[in-house]
Amino acid sequence: MPFNDFLSTYYGIQVDEKIGFDREEGYRTGNHVNFITSVENKEMVYLEQASLAYFLRDNHIDHITLPIPNLQGEWFTSYHNNNYMVMQVSNIQQMDKNFEGRRLAEFHQIGSRYQYQPKEISSYGKWKSLWIEKLDYVEAKVEKEANKNPNAYYRLVMDVLPYIIGISENAIQYIRESETETRFHEVDQGTITFHRYHHQLNDSILWIDNFVYDHPIRDIAEHIRNCIVKGESKEKILQFINEYQSVRPLSVFSFRLLYGRLLFPAHILDLFIHGFTEEKDEILYDKLRQLLDNQTYYEDMLRNLYESLDINPKILNIPVVNWL
Repeated sequence: MPFNDFLSTYYGIQVDEKIGFDREEGYRTGNHVNFITSVENKEMVYLEQASLAYFLRDNHIDHITLPIPNLQGEWFTSYHNNNYMVMQVSNIQQMDKNFEGRRLAEFHQIGSRYQYQPKEISSYGKWKSLWIEKLDYVEAKVEKEANKNPNAYYRLVMDVLPYIIGISENAIQYIRESETETRFHEVDQGTITFHRYHHQLNDSILWIDNFVYDHPIRDIAEHIRNCIVKGESKEKILQFINEYQSVRPLSVFSFRLLYGRLLFPAHILDLFIHGFTEEKDEILYDKLRQLLDNQTYYEDMLRNLYESLDINPKILNIPVVNWL
């Protein structure tokens, strides 16, 4: 059964045309575009993300994919031994790259009014334990994969692994110490965030499988990490932070979390994890080499992060990592 018939049979949706959209296949019917998503995580993950999506839609963020129930009123449809959800979007916005910092702050402001902390997709207050878990997993898996695949990529991974473990442990310790910080305020409560923020608010559609629940610094840090990895200037980063703070001023606690999260080498660990399922070692090698070549600049930016954001860590009694 083609997916046109799947939508007709299980959802009562008559498709006008199939369209390609953002590397996804969409099925337009009237003013709506439907996307068929294979359910690969726990069902509760999708239901919690759906709850966030409907909350955002009710708060006037309407360019968002919303799961819709099938004709039996169920969110998940079994088809050819797989489970699927249908996501529907009714409003596609123009791509907008202006005032991204301010728009992210407004998004977080809305998300902070969500009244229930999800269980499956919340990382709020859990960074330390999640990072330890990730580090243990990567360390064990990398050594197995390196033994199975003695190629240039895994030789490079094994060369840099002690450095990655060391800097990760520094980040975990920094967050542990930051948890004793008492200078926090309402901006530090949990909100709707993205798993890895990379300009999703500029896009014409928000995809709900990106959503998690966390401290707003998660998105700010991942945006800044992306800027540093791409070699963008301090001025661009400061402009983003100033825009954000024009809506939601950040606390000392927030700035300490920002520093700790940027210290944790998530961009390199993410590549290691991606490499466990990726076959093309030459591409992985080039990506890792590029990240490592950038790491001196990355550390330099981190060393001067507080000063770049017009913060004096000595006056505010904020610790920094001395070896950077």
